[in-house]
Amino acid sequence: MTIRVIIPVKGPANGKTRLAGVLDEAARARLIGAMLDRVVAAARGARTIHEICLLGTSDFRSTERVTWLADPGGGLNAALTSALARSGDVARLVILHADLPRLMAEDVERLSEMPTDTVAIAPDRHGTGTNALSLPMPAAACFAFTFGICSFARHSTEIQRLGLKRAVIRSPGLARDIDVPDDLPDAMGCFEADYLAVEDSS
Repeated sequence: MTIRVIIPVKGPANGKTRLAGVLDEAARARLIGAMLDRVVAAARGARTIHEICLLGTSDFRSTERVTWLADPGGGLNAALTSALARSGDVARLVILHADLPRLMAEDVERLSEMPTDTVAIAPDRHGTGTNALSLPMPAAACFAFTFGICSFARHSTEIQRLGLKRAVIRSPGLARDIDVPDDLPDAMGCFEADYLAVEDSS
């Protein structure tokens, strides 16, 4: 029974633009790369995971021991729908955002260790966004992704529509994504200081 992790990624030029006021382009690129490394390492460390896939542009960076899935365009939800359609005989699909600098292998294991009739969902720190999903297959093969503002409520409604049970997984590693400058302390605790070379605005 294969459990696959999918991590959507953006190229450095398109990522974390809301941090542009405090981090220059080079610093944002280093931060994006470091957070992706952390998420991949957590997935690799999870004893339940068999395959790790990055969903995006394969020339983003060199990442060993992962499979690249092409992004067909149309945004995150369309890309994940395409990846879901290509899931084959996978028993469970775990979707992780790439900006979780405190993610641990134990978080990934909790997401993956669910009954076959249960979708696990991890909200962000505000309780409104979705930072991770764990979909049982083939029961959730028609899951409709609606990442974006207030996605936690929409994804919860989708779980109900499919007649599946919902397990809400809460932990610092899953909740603390990095979107705006106020989130940066969560990243500073995990990486070397030069990843976060904040521009002097004086």
